[in-house]
Amino acid sequence: MKKTFLNPETIPKPDGGYSQAVEIKGKIQHLYISGQIPENTNGEIPLNFDAQCELVWNNISEILKSGNMSLENIVKITTYLTNPNQAVRNGEIRRKFLGKLQPTLTVIVVHTLNPKWLLEIEAIAVAEE
Repeated sequence: MKKTFLNPETIPKPDGGYSQAVEIKGKIQHLYISGQIPENTNGEIPLNFDAQCELVWNNISEILKSGNMSLENIVKITTYLTNPNQAVRNGEIRRKFLGKLQPTLTVIVVHTLNPKWLLEIEAIAVAEE
């Protein structure tokens, strides 16, 4: 599998640790991860944004493991925030989990189904078969 991160110089450079596009070539396995909410297996929801964000990323990591993948396989992230003021901290926590990886990214400000949820994150991952 060949993965190429595309950031053409003819359009604005991404600001915030992501790529404009990711091209995948070869025989691949796709994993589409539903929006992950900040609840643990007991239905408990952390009270602060940082703890919720880290819980969501841990849940994503566990789903990836169940598909024999890791965070390195993520090519697309969509993050739903309840407050635009969370964007900077969200990016910092995302980069803590992803390191130098820069998958494609969309961040949207929304109302979540449960007002206690401060965010929800979905992802797409790929791996070579």
